[in-house]
Amino acid sequence: MTRERQQNGPSAPPIVDPRLGDIEDDASSTKRRSMLSLAGSLLVEISLPKLILAWVLLLVVPGLLLGLAPIAVTSWLGIVTDKLTAAFICIWSAVLFCALIALGWYGWRTLLRLVEKNFWALNSIVVEPGYAAAREILRHFAEKLFAAHASDTTRARLRAACAAVAGILVCGLAVLVLWLVWPSAHLFGKASDVTNWRDVVPVALANSVVLIAAYFAVAALVWGLADATMSQPRSLKEFSKTKVKDRRWRIVHLSDIHIVAERYGFRVESGRSGAQGNERLRRLFTQIEEIDAEAPLDLILITGDMTDAGISTEWVEFFDILDGHPRLAERVLMLPGNHDLNIIDRSNPARMDLPTSPDRRLRQIRALSAMNTVQGPRVQVVDLESGRLGVTLEKSLESHIADMQLFADEARPIFSSALGEVWTKSFPMVVPPGHEDGLGIILLNSNADTHFSFTNALGMVSAEQVRGIEIACEAYPKACWIIALHHHVIEYPWAARALSERIGTALINGNWFIRSLQPLAGRVILMHGHRHIDWMGECAGLPIVSAPSPVMEATNDMPTTFYIHTLVVDAGGQLELLSPERIVVDGDPKTNA
Repeated sequence: MTRERQQNGPSAPPIVDPRLGDIEDDASSTKRRSMLSLAGSLLVEISLPKLILAWVLLLVVPGLLLGLAPIAVTSWLGIVTDKLTAAFICIWSAVLFCALIALGWYGWRTLLRLVEKNFWALNSIVVEPGYAAAREILRHFAEKLFAAHASDTTRARLRAACAAVAGILVCGLAVLVLWLVWPSAHLFGKASDVTNWRDVVPVALANSVVLIAAYFAVAALVWGLADATMSQPRSLKEFSKTKVKDRRWRIVHLSDIHIVAERYGFRVESGRSGAQGNERLRRLFTQIEEIDAEAPLDLILITGDMTDAGISTEWVEFFDILDGHPRLAERVLMLPGNHDLNIIDRSNPARMDLPTSPDRRLRQIRALSAMNTVQGPRVQVVDLESGRLGVTLEKSLESHIADMQLFADEARPIFSSALGEVWTKSFPMVVPPGHEDGLGIILLNSNADTHFSFTNALGMVSAEQVRGIEIACEAYPKACWIIALHHHVIEYPWAARALSERIGTALINGNWFIRSLQPLAGRVILMHGHRHIDWMGECAGLPIVSAPSPVMEATNDMPTTFYIHTLVVDAGGQLELLSPERIVVDGDPKTNA
C-alpha cells in the first residue's frame, strides 16, 4: 500500500499549496504591506549595534575628517608664516621652510582629495536628499489640496512655486543650524588653540556641521530657484508623424523584469500581488522573437533591475533565458538597477550592509560581469583624463579579471577599493553611432550607494557621468543619442497616490541632470524604468520615456505590456519619437487556478 502511494504521488492535494506562496512571501512587499507596517518590522528587526557602527562609518568619520581640515590648513599656514619670518634670519630656517612648503604642497593635495570625497559623501547622504524630500513633500500635499483637477499649466506653476518655497525653507533651517553650532566651531586658528585634545572630536564635528550647513543654505536657495525657473514636465499628447525618407530605428524597451531564482518564487516588492517565477519572461522573449521575424528590431534595451535581489542564481536564470534566443541576445543592451546592486532581502526589510561589507562590491562584480558577457565588445567606456572615448568594456576589464574572480571567491578587502574604481570608470558605457549623423546609445549607472534595504531605491547621476555624456556627444557632434538610465529623472506631472511614491525613488539630483542635458535638446531621448509604469513626456525639450514592468503589477493570470518605440532622425538632424507599439503579454490562467 505504501509503495503504491509512493508511485502514484500524494492521495490528496496539500491543504496549503506551496506553489501559491504564503504570508512569508509578503514580508518586504510594498504592494501587500503598508509603509507603516514595514517600518514597524524594521524597528523590531534592526540590529542596533550594526546601525550605530554604520552611522559612525557613514556620517561621523566623514564629518570628523571634513571638520579637521580647516584646523590642519590654518595650522600649516601659521607654521609657514612663522618660518617665512625666520627664513630671513637663518639659512637653516630657509631650508626648513622649503621642506615645509614641499611637504604641505603634497600633503595639501592628499588632504584636498580626502576632504572632497567626504564632503560629497555627506552631500549625497544628507544634503541633496534633504532638499529633494522637502520639495516633493510640499508638491505632494499642494497637489492633493489645490491641483487635483487643475490644468497642466496650473500644475506646472504649483510645482515651480513648491520648489522655490522648499529652497527658502531648507535655507532657513540650515541658517538656524549654522547659528546654533557656530559658537562650538573652530574653523580658523592653530591646532594648539584647542587646549584639550578631548575637545577635538566635538570641535571637528561642529566644524563639519558649520561647513555643511553653510553650503546647504546657499545650495538650497540656488537649487530651489533653479528648479522653479526651469521648464516643468508634461505628458506627450501627440507624437511625430511618419516620413518615408526619415532614418528609423525600432527599439524594444524593457525594464524591471526582476528575474527570480526559484520556479515559484515571488518578487520582493510585489509579493503575492505580482507574477510568480520566470515563465512570463520566457513567453515575452518568444513573443519578441516572433515580432522580430516579421519586422526586424534594432535594439532590445533593458533599463535595469534584471534581477530581483542581485544574487548569482538569478543571473543564471537571466542567461538561461537569453541563451534560448541568441539572435535577440546579440542586440540586448542593459544597465544596472537598484535591485541588481543595492541591498535586497525578501524576508528582512531591516537588512543592512556595513560600508566594510563585501556584499555590495560582490553585486557590482556580478552585474559588471553580466554586462561584459552581454555587451562587452559592443560598448566603449569613456576616458575622462584624455577627454575621449576609450576602449571597449571587454578590453578595459581584461587586466582586472583575476582580481574580480579572486574577490568573488574570497572577498578580500585589499581588492575592494581598486575594484570600486573599475566599477566607477565603467560608466557611462557608450555605443557609438554607426555613422557620424546616426544614433548612439549611452548607458548610465543611476544608483546611489546605499547600505540599507529600506533606502535601496535612491538614485543619483554623478558629475563624472555627465562629463562622459558630453565627451561622447562632442566626439559625434552630428549624432543623436538614447541616454538610458534606471531611475526616473523627474516626478511625473500628476498627483501621486501616496507620498511614499515620491520620496526615495526619483533621482535626488534629477533636476540638475535635466538642466545639464538641455544643450542636447533635439538630439537626445531619455529612457528609464524603476517606476514599473509607462509614461511618455518631456521636460525642458527632452523627451522622456518610462517602461512598464512586465512582472511587477500583475499576477500570473493577468496581462501585462511592453513597448516597441520607433525613433527617427529627420532631414534637419532632429531626433523624433513616433507613436509606439503597445505589445500585450497574455496571462496564463492555469498558473493561478
